[in-house]
Order: sequence, then C-alpha cells, then structure tokens
Amino acid sequence: MNKSFNLLFYVKRSKTNAEGLAPVYLRITIDGVRIEVSSKRYVNPDKWNTNAQKLTGNNEETKSINAYLKTLEHQVYDVHRDMIERKLLITAPNLKDRLLGGKPSPGKMLVPIFQEHNRQVAALIGKEYAKGTLDRYETSLKHTQAFLQWKFNSCDIDIRAIDHEFIMAYDFYLRSERSCNNNSTVKYLKNFKKIILICIANGWLDKDPFVKYKPKVKEVKRDFLNAEELEVMANKKLVSDRVSQVRDIFLFSCYTGLAYADVKKLKRSEIVTGIDGQKWVYTSRQKTDTSSRIPLLPQAMESMAKYEDHPQCVNDGLLLPVLSNQKMNSYLKEIADACGINKELTYHIARHTFATTVTLANGVSIESVSKMLGHTNIKTTQHYAKILDMKVAQDMSKLRKLY
Repeated sequence: MNKSFNLLFYVKRSKTNAEGLAPVYLRITIDGVRIEVSSKRYVNPDKWNTNAQKLTGNNEETKSINAYLKTLEHQVYDVHRDMIERKLLITAPNLKDRLLGGKPSPGKMLVPIFQEHNRQVAALIGKEYAKGTLDRYETSLKHTQAFLQWKFNSCDIDIRAIDHEFIMAYDFYLRSERSCNNNSTVKYLKNFKKIILICIANGWLDKDPFVKYKPKVKEVKRDFLNAEELEVMANKKLVSDRVSQVRDIFLFSCYTGLAYADVKKLKRSEIVTGIDGQKWVYTSRQKTDTSSRIPLLPQAMESMAKYEDHPQCVNDGLLLPVLSNQKMNSYLKEIADACGINKELTYHIARHTFATTVTLANGVSIESVSKMLGHTNIKTTQHYAKILDMKVAQDMSKLRKLY
C-alpha cells in the first residue's frame, strides 16, 4: 500500500541555547502525519542551508555533522524499506519507534476479528441467521486468508493497513486467481466489507477503504420453465417411484415459489385455511426469515395428496418427503433428459418459474408475487418481470385493439 513519505532536516531556532547554537531535527511525514526526531546535533542557525538541508562550510566539524545527518537519513530509509518487506503498518509514529529501537504500537489484526464475527453468526443460526449465511462468511474468510498469503506472504494483517489499494488488489485476486465471476467477486467483498464496518464502528479503523470501490452486480439471465414444459413434466411417465417423487416435489415448488430449504422443512401444520376459505401455505423463508403466505393452486394440492400417507411425512409431520439437495439435483438432471428439457433444472428455476410462468404471466400483480416469494424488496421481484417478453406482447396486443 503506497503512502506518501517525506523527510526534512531543519533547525529549531526556538531552542537556541546560550552559546547561540540550535538543535537540528528530522521531520518524518507519512500520509500527512508528522513526527519529529532529534538528531542530537547543534549548529549555528546562520550557517544552515534550508534548501540543501545541511550546514554550509568546509571545516571538519561541518563535514562531520553533514555526514552524520546523511547517515541518519539512510537509517530512516532502511527502516522504512524493512517495514515494507515485513508487511508492517507504516505510520510516522511506528517508523519513529522502530528507528529509536522500539516496536510499532500494536493494532487489531484482521483474521481474529473475522473469526469472532463468524463465531457469533454460528451461535445465532436458527435465530437470526441461516446455515447458508455462515457458510458464505466462512468461505469469504478462507478467500481472505488465501489472498493475504498471495499478496503479502502473510497469514494476517493489521487492519489499519487495509486501504483502497488493498480492496482493489483483493478484487483482482478473486477475479484472476480464484476465477470468480463479477457477481461472486462483488458478494465476497460485500461480506468482507461487513468486517470492515465492524472495525470502523469499534474505532479500530478511522477510514472506510471501500469509499471509492463502486462495483455493480450484473443482471443474470434467469431460466424458467414455460407452460408447455410444465405440462410435459407433469404428464411424463418416469422410470421409478423415486424419480417421480422428486418430480412431484419440484412441481410443488414451481406452483408455490418455495425454495428447496423451505419445502424441506415445511410442516403439515403450515397448511391452513386462508381468508378465502381455501388452503394456503403459512410459513417463513429460511433464508430471510420473512413471512410467506401462498394460496395453494390445484397442481400443488395434487403433489401434496400423493404423499399424505408417506411414512416420512406421517412420522415427522412433514408435508413432503424431500431428499437431500445433492440427490434431488441428481434426479432433476435425469428428469430434464426424460422430458427433453434443455435447461439445468434447479430449485432456483422452480422459484423463477412460479414468479414468471405461473404468476406474472397470468396477470398476478408484482406486489402479490413479491409477498408470496417472501422478498424483502420489490426490486428483487422486478428482475423477473423484465424477462417476460410474452407478457409484454400480450399487453401490447390488448392496446392495439384500442386503436
């Protein structure tokens, strides 16, 4: 991290002694912060050359003092270079301490702060955080530690050494060495920024190194199933009951918008009679702990009915017998092939399908869709609306009839 670094020898005339001699001081300035170091040499102020920062004259005493000052200057540069090589925090006070044989003032180190944050997140899983949140922060910590080794050949760093250059180098590392795409890079640095904000809030760091870091998340093309693909999947005769089970649960997500984790934990007791006298899902999203209230469509009711007597559902009070995420994804690939669907089926696609094909494309308001999806910000839901060219075409077709 480059910092401005300047040295200046000057005579402090205010301390002229009875013999008419004044002490020579060395001023060290780093990033605008100044400290003074006494050279322990006294000179005649009238013989001091301010521009050249040395005594004028050719006598032996003058040459000796000038040589000493030059040696002191070299010592300062040597200490500065050594601090750079050791990846120490370079400040004017720290440099002075090392020059005079002391140690730099201790600062807070990054990794223990990050680890303590993650420990607190882990303690609050199920209360304020989901397990996936902890996993993201743990991954972010691992990337941070790997970056420190790559950039500084060090396992940790004083947080006061983190500046804009550090952030930009970290961004470059994630994109180049870790091959992260733009959105992943932005998310990892967003996680890292939370640690920096903790440091600022505690007074351990006085400047925000993210001030001039302005990355943008790029909009990602979101796949979803159209009405024809949903019908093909629902009517397809599959090779086994287990594969059919996965298909049914996937379709339930397509017609409710619930994510995998939310379907897996969904209890029978969370199916209630709504204000309209029909069956609704009353649950909370595991990811955001926001409430989701979803009227059940006939297709979702069909999936539920198939597993009413399933042992796992009966014994655990669950609505559906959901397999592990890994197994579900494996079977979904098989289902896509069997149905001739050239899309990578995931529960993200099921959720997107509910937002687009099932609801928005059929005239459900974006406010209602946002509420059913459990979004905390309607801007998140608006991403789905942008991709509905068919809905735009239908709306414009109605408009044309008016002219």
